[in-house]
Amino acid sequence: MNVYDFDNTIYDGDSTVDFYFFMLKRYPYVIFQFPFQFFGFIEYKLKKIDKTKFKEKFFSFLKYSKSIENDIKLFWNKKENKIKKWYLDQQKNDDIIISASPEFLLKEICSRINISHLIASKVDSNTGKFLSKNCYGDEKVSRLKEYLEDFRINKFYSDSHSDDPLAKLAEESYLVKGDKLEKW
Repeated sequence: MNVYDFDNTIYDGDSTVDFYFFMLKRYPYVIFQFPFQFFGFIEYKLKKIDKTKFKEKFFSFLKYSKSIENDIKLFWNKKENKIKKWYLDQQKNDDIIISASPEFLLKEICSRINISHLIASKVDSNTGKFLSKNCYGDEKVSRLKEYLEDFRINKFYSDSHSDDPLAKLAEESYLVKGDKLEKW
């Protein structure tokens, strides 16, 4: 099987950030969460809170959605074209997407482009509260081992060295920079 990170790997950009700006445009009062989010960012940088707590504060904007399912569908109607062509050209049925982005956000696009295997951060789509550990770094390996007891990664693709733990498990690993693939 081949394993892929999502943001900045097969998706051109950061889907969570793009979704935030989509929601801000759709619900302008999301801006009222900005001071709370900014304070959370400062706390994170000062190491007073961890990345998961910071992300929970960031996702506080979700409470403004009138229908999160509908908002996600509308979002992907606009952003589906940001799935990179090189990925679509080599996509296989047993590909696994593993991402720190929230599962509720990625499920729709994975369904649209026929990706059956998604491992992502479990986040409550109404409150932004994490229901699992942030699926990042070593946690990606742990989550993959939970998902499949026995696996072999043929090729792994990511834009970030935070994914070194997964890259080390693959027969071949590629660092993605835009549309360019480099051996890890």
